[in-house]
Amino acid sequence: MKKTVIDLFCGAGGLSEGFRQAGFHVLAGNDFFEAAGETYAATHPESTFIPGPVQDLTADKLLGAAKLFPGKLDVLVGGPPCQAYSVYNHQRGTHDERANLFREYLRIVEELQPKWVVMENVTGITSIDGGEVVETIRREFARLNYRVEFKTLKAEEFGVPQERRRVFFIGTRTDAPILFPQPTHGPGLKKFTTIWDAIGDLPIVENGQDSGVTDYAAEARVWYQKYIRKGSKQVHNHAAPKLGAINIERMRHIPQGGSWRDIPFDLLPEGMKRAKRSDHTKRYGRMKPDGLSCTVLTKCDVHWGAYIHPIQNRAITVREAARLQSFPDWFIFRGSKTDQYTQIGNAVPPLLGKKVAEALLTAASERVSLEDTDSKEVIAAE
Repeated sequence: MKKTVIDLFCGAGGLSEGFRQAGFHVLAGNDFFEAAGETYAATHPESTFIPGPVQDLTADKLLGAAKLFPGKLDVLVGGPPCQAYSVYNHQRGTHDERANLFREYLRIVEELQPKWVVMENVTGITSIDGGEVVETIRREFARLNYRVEFKTLKAEEFGVPQERRRVFFIGTRTDAPILFPQPTHGPGLKKFTTIWDAIGDLPIVENGQDSGVTDYAAEARVWYQKYIRKGSKQVHNHAAPKLGAINIERMRHIPQGGSWRDIPFDLLPEGMKRAKRSDHTKRYGRMKPDGLSCTVLTKCDVHWGAYIHPIQNRAITVREAARLQSFPDWFIFRGSKTDQYTQIGNAVPPLLGKKVAEALLTAASERVSLEDTDSKEVIAAE
């Protein structure tokens, strides 16, 4: 029987998709973001999507949707909104009401009593208030009889073509060990998945072009393309944002791996003319085909990061952003283009989620093995 999962703050379903790929049965998801809910419902037909703020969510509603009793759910996963902790938010702190949504997660944990919990967030959560948020999370889980450990995982070390750091809290009320996935990519391991591995087979689109649903430009040539294209025969969400003439002119001066520093001074935005050369290191960055993407944010805006296509003078498409996050190509994002980028940037890369899920399965199997050994020892003693 497949182990069961409920996903809070599920967004478009990156973590749900990772757990599903690992063999779990995702029973329900909750989020207040309407467009993300449309994507989730369309891509997780086996799961019940429950719309609305988590503050209004009850255990009865979740258990009813999942057809479970308290204590029977295997894993509760979720990533409370991270903006309050993000280093990109210069007003970050616990005064931000979003910083306390993890308490809603804890409330649901107390009511559902899952065997395992997995909570994901940005690394900034470890430094807010001198680490007090992390200590509060640990104390609260301990109060609920969960052993909890946390670790920062690097997405690129698990095959994702992107530099992305996220903190994962894993807890259990069982006697199984808490395990985190071991890196599979990097020095001494498999080669990192590059940007071109991720997007090199997609059709060319011009600045502002939307050709609708299209065919692939080439056969899948590397493992990542084969993995990402499984179950899909065409390309969706592959429309390029429309950038103005001044931005196109700026891009013409930026080589692969270059940035705003390569733009002639007279073409720089007024605000950046006053910037120090050491500032804004990712702004107007052009991707390197053989490199890793910078962190995919909720806005793949060339003004804020390295989101210029490696060989074309345009920003990356929604599909390219989804590829960099390891979403399968059959995963079609709903809502406006702005909503689609937001869903992708907020998500846990499914491939990273899969590795975390597999670590939980390994831990559970070790517990079973231990129980079998104990039983044999009892029988032998008798």
